[in-house]
Amino acid sequence: MTTKTHDEKIAKLTFTSVYPHYVTKVEKKGRTKAELHQIISWLTGYTEKQLQQFIEHEITFEQFFLNAQLNVNAHLIKGVICGYRVEELENPLTQQVRYLDKLVDELAKGRKMEKILRHK
Repeated sequence: MTTKTHDEKIAKLTFTSVYPHYVTKVEKKGRTKAELHQIISWLTGYTEKQLQQFIEHEITFEQFFLNAQLNVNAHLIKGVICGYRVEELENPLTQQVRYLDKLVDELAKGRKMEKILRHK
């Protein structure tokens, strides 16, 4: 269970400020920025060009997910990230951000791409 304050903090956090941490996390574990972009695109539907625009501008996660076309299999992302079970989060935006965190974590842990992208 998250608090309203926690959810508001997540909404105001900028994608631009978190993105370099995603890159560092996956590259430190031998994965690539291209793979990171692939999982972000899978989750959100954004193109490489759109991602570059988001990275260059100070947009919040609220703005980032506002026009995202969440993958139909996103609900298959399960497990604990940052102390929260993602499938139980009630705030949709917080859940979407934690979905992304979970995918990045799986990539950094060496999980196969077809498993990360929830192909059946």
